[in-house]
Parts: sequence; C-alpha cells; structure tokens
Amino acid sequence: MKQTFKEISDYLDNISLLLLGILFLAFPLFFLTATTDPYVLPKEILLGAITLLTLLALGGKMISDAAVKIKRTPFDLPILLFTAAVLISSFLSIDRYESLTAAVPLLLAAMLYFVIVSFITNESSLFFTLYGLTAGGLILSFGAILSFFKVYILPFAFTHTQTFTPIGSSLDQAMYLLFILPVAAYLAKDILNVKTLKDIQIKNLVFTAISIIILMGLSVTIDTLVNPPAGGQKPLILPFETGFQTAFAAISQDTGRVAQGFFFGSGFGTYYTDFTRFKQAAFNTNSALWSLTFTRSSSFLLELLATTGVLGIAAFIFLITSVFKKNTGGNLKKNPLFLSVLLIIIVSLILPFSFLEYALLFILLGLFAAYQGIHHPKNFFEFELQFVALKKGLIAFSETQAVETHSLTRFLPSLFLAIFIAVAGLIAYYSGHLLVSDILMQESLVAASKNNGVQTYNLQRNAISTFPYNDAYHRIFSQTNLSLANSLVLQTPKGSSPSAQTQQTITNLIQQSITEARTATAISPLNAADWQNLASIYRSLIGFGKNAENFSILANQQAIILDPNNPQEYINLGGVYYQLKQWDNAQHEFQIAVNLKPDLANAYYNLGHALQAKNDLTDALTQYETVKSLVANNPASLKEINQEIAALNKQISKEQGNQQQVSAPVAHTPYTQTPLKLSSPSAQLPQKQNPIKIPAPTVSITPTTTPTPTPTK
Repeated sequence: MKQTFKEISDYLDNISLLLLGILFLAFPLFFLTATTDPYVLPKEILLGAITLLTLLALGGKMISDAAVKIKRTPFDLPILLFTAAVLISSFLSIDRYESLTAAVPLLLAAMLYFVIVSFITNESSLFFTLYGLTAGGLILSFGAILSFFKVYILPFAFTHTQTFTPIGSSLDQAMYLLFILPVAAYLAKDILNVKTLKDIQIKNLVFTAISIIILMGLSVTIDTLVNPPAGGQKPLILPFETGFQTAFAAISQDTGRVAQGFFFGSGFGTYYTDFTRFKQAAFNTNSALWSLTFTRSSSFLLELLATTGVLGIAAFIFLITSVFKKNTGGNLKKNPLFLSVLLIIIVSLILPFSFLEYALLFILLGLFAAYQGIHHPKNFFEFELQFVALKKGLIAFSETQAVETHSLTRFLPSLFLAIFIAVAGLIAYYSGHLLVSDILMQESLVAASKNNGVQTYNLQRNAISTFPYNDAYHRIFSQTNLSLANSLVLQTPKGSSPSAQTQQTITNLIQQSITEARTATAISPLNAADWQNLASIYRSLIGFGKNAENFSILANQQAIILDPNNPQEYINLGGVYYQLKQWDNAQHEFQIAVNLKPDLANAYYNLGHALQAKNDLTDALTQYETVKSLVANNPASLKEINQEIAALNKQISKEQGNQQQVSAPVAHTPYTQTPLKLSSPSAQLPQKQNPIKIPAPTVSITPTTTPTPTPTK
C-alpha cells in the first residue's frame, strides 16, 4: 500500500512539473481570436487553469504522503501580505466587480508561487522549468525577428504586420525578453569555461544560440519601439508627473472614504477611474495624450499606490526588499534568477506593468526561491502539519522529526484538499462564466460587423446573462438596443405609423437600452464612460421619452463630476443645451471646454455655433477665426470652416448693410486636430406627441473633488 501511495505521489509530482513546463513555454505565446481581448484574457485563463490543476495535485500529493508538507521560504509572509492588501482593496472598492476581476488573476499568480516552491525540489525539476521558460522566450524572439523582416508565418491576417506580437504590446514583449535573457545566459554560461573546442558540448552551443536569438529578439523589439514602422506608433506611457499626481490625489482626496483611500486605495485594477477623477487640467496641454484615458499609471509602483493605498505599496516594498535580505541564504549573484528578479523589480519602479509582467514576477520569485531552497536549505526548510493520535486523544502540532513516533491520519491532508477543491471550484466557476461570456460578446461584435442585428442582440443578451458583472458589456448592449429601436423607426414609411406590435417592440428596446445603461453605472459607479453612455442614450430620446432632456443633463453632469478636467465632457453637455436651444447654457459649457484646452478647435467651433444661434455674430466669427488658425494644416477642416466663415460674413454684411468683415485671428501653433463636429446625439428618435415613460438615472455618487475648471497656460 505504501508503495502504491508513493507511486501516486511521484506521478502527481511529474504531472505537475509537466504542467508548469507547459505554462512557462506557452505563457508569452498563447492568444485567442475568439475573445474580445485576444492577448491578456487567454493568458489569464491559461495561468489560472494550470495553477488550479497543480494546486489540486498538491492536495492529492498531501493525501498520498499522509502529511501536509509546507515549504517555508522568506517570501511567504511578504506575498501573503501583498495579496491580502490587494484583495482587501478590491472588496472595499466602489467599483468592486471591476476590481475583483483584476485581482483574481493576481491572486492566482501568487498561488502559483507556492505551487512552484512545493514541486520544484531538486536540480532536475528546476532546470526542466527553466528550459520551458527559456523556450518560450526563444519562440517569442524568433517570431519578433521574422516579423521585423516582414516574414509572417501565422495564418491570421491581423498578425501580418511588423508590430504584431502574441503578447499584445511591443513594450510588454521587450520587458518579457529582458527578464528572460539572464536565464538563457545562465544556461549558456558553461561555454565561457571551455578551454578547447573538444570540450564544447552540444548543450553549451544550443543555449548560447538561444541567448543570442533572445538578444536579437529584444533588439528588434526595442528598435520597433524607438522607430515604429509604418502604421505603428511609439508606446503611449502616462507622464511620470501625472502618474505621481494622480496617485497621491487618489489616496488623499477621495471624498467620503478618505481613510479607506489612504490605506487601501481605490481598488486594484481601477486606475482608469483614478486617472479620470484626479488628473489635472494641465494634462490637456499634452497634444499627443490629452484625449486618451489611461488604464495604467506611469509605473507599476505608482499604480499600486493609487489602487491599493499605503498598505498595498508597503506590502509590495516589503516583498521586493525581502529578496535582498540575508535570510535568503548563500551568494545571491550565483542564483540564475537573481538578475531577472532584480531587473523586474527595477523596471516596476519606472514602467507600467500588465498582467504578463506581474505574473512573471511571481514566477521568477518562485524559481528564485526554489533555487535557493535547493542549494541553501537552511532558511528554506520544510515543515509538516499532522494530526497526531495519542492515547488521550489529544490533537498535537509537530514538526517532521516528531511525526515518525506517532500514528498518522489523512484527515488533515483531506481537509486541505477539500479547501483546495472549494477555492479552485469557486474561481473556476466564475472564470469559466467570464470566458464563455467574453467569447459570446466577441461573436456578437462579429455579427454586428455583418449588420446582423438579431444575432448581435441574442449573443449579447446571452453574454450578459452568463456573466452579468462586466459594465462594458451592459454599455455595449444598451447601444445595441438603441440602434435596433432606431432602425425600426427608420424602416417605417414616411407619413405612416408603425404597427402596434412594432411600437411595442420599439418601446421595449428603448426601455432595455436605458436599463442596461443604468446597470452599467450601478456596476461601476465611478466610470465616467458609463455615465456618458447613459447621457447619450437619454439625449437620443429627447422628444421621444418623458423628461429625457432632464435625465440627459443629470447623467452628463455626473460624467463631469467623474471626469472634471476633460473638455469633451463639457462639449457633450453643451451639445444637449444647444439641442434644447438653451443658448446661454450651451455657451457656458463650451466656454469651459475652451478654458480647459485653449487649443481645441472643436471647442471653439461649438462655442461659435452657440453664439451664432444667439445672433452674436461678431463674437461667433471671432471663434471661427480661431478655429481656422488651429486647423490650418487640416485641409478638410480648413475648407469647412472657411465656408462657414464666408457664410457668416455674408450674414453680418446683410444685417449691417455693408461689406465689413470681422477678423480676429489668434496666434496658435497649428497641429492636426480631430474633425470639426457640432455636438449631436449618436442617434435621434423622432418626437412623439405622447412621449413614453422612461426610467430616470440613479445619481448617488458625490463628487470626489469639486474642481473649478481653469484655463491651461
């Protein structure tokens, strides 16, 4: 019987090592076209699946060994504290679902660390996993080199570009190869000790070649970043000054939850809302970045500060400093993972991380600890938990040396396995639903591109019912319902009314559109995009639904509270007032947009139209002349504004009875502007004599700050 249990234990060891090797090989390469995000989500699913499988194998091994053996490493406490800080910040976050969705993959990566140190206990297992890690870097580098020379081997059309990478980002690819390169170099280091050609082994040549290829892959990736090919662009990274400012604002200016914000931040994975809420108006002076919304901060460290607070950043610093403490044992420089760990720590201070990088951090830490435990076991000892049956029935806790004298039971290992099964089952249940939902949503987007409205509707409805916690899905579905309602209205012949059934269908679609948009704001109350989406839907229903104009204004105002220094938010609200012919209110909002970004042509364009509607023609012409100076290098916009200036001059001349023309050009440095557009609803349903009743927005979030928009200089 003992022999049988030992065989089972050895089998679980081998299958777990094989799974880890597969993970390390496939992790940077795995992508799926069936998901809305073909790069990150598949990697999260792959890592999660293998982590949970190996965790269950660990539980099975505990039963086979009749013991709960836990490997003690100096990184256990820092990792547990960091993971706890991340999870607590997520549970305390106002955008809880979004935060937990981001936190669970990090939790799985942390669990992977403990799996690695549990199964990698000797040289052969260590080097097997290092070979898998290096092989993944080799294939990734080989693909980067081929793409650089425009040799495309994958059958997918979207991969036939020099900037394609299965990681999803050239910056992430560069960081990944940088962290893997020292491992490959270590495996090839023996060639430096060869004195004669006869002493060279094939193994030395192979790993030397692998190191060179990875170095070449890193080089061409960096070249792509510095000198983007046609159609590409340099990576867009949030300026450090803005990242620093938003991080400290997030932990000090979060009205209503100052203490929570200070200690636990806004919630891991919610930097998007921190950026929109706390960026300063001066950010609008950056002509290349001002219109972008960043989901990652300037560096991983600053992002952690904003999203996990002081306790989160303290736990992370504790984790990275524990690498250099004396209790790790031995000469750290001899550890093949030390340089990789050192590099990833340094880079975390200066560049943003995606899931790939922080997952790789836990992988490298696990391999680093495994190596130290194999070669310097003094501080990486293994201890054992046992229920010990004594004559008096006392349950005792002992270390390995004391266990042999007592009769053993498999109760405790079975308890641990039950816990592992429960944790794995819970995570697998929600992760599986998320994956299926995402695949359905991607299929719906494909159907939408083919103008198949019914299939789009059904797929999106199924996606949301499968996983109802993604605000973006509800936002998309709300627009789908509105588009279908609008298409039914447009299909009705002019001069006739739609049938009663069609009218009911239109009403149901509109009601569902609003319900889905309101659900998105309930799931993610701090997401300005959700509120702007709700505002746009209400705006499309002005004249069709009761109080739609008031509801649109309320939702727009909430979006402004959550994104107070974005001039586009004020243009949107001004557009509603313009549509309602409330010219003074429209002028006020457009003027704020101008103050926030004095070089935004579209703000002046909308302001000019509001002034023209008020019959303030002279001031309107002044705004148009400013627009002209700002779009001087945009032929299409320049032609459009010249025509409007000419028409306005004729109107002025007609009213004044002379040929006077007013021109007040403003000196601005021309640059490429977005096309001129008067703020208008994305869709507009026709007015009804008896507007239908529509649900009002639920506005309950108080301002995080109360900034007064000021002109940028």
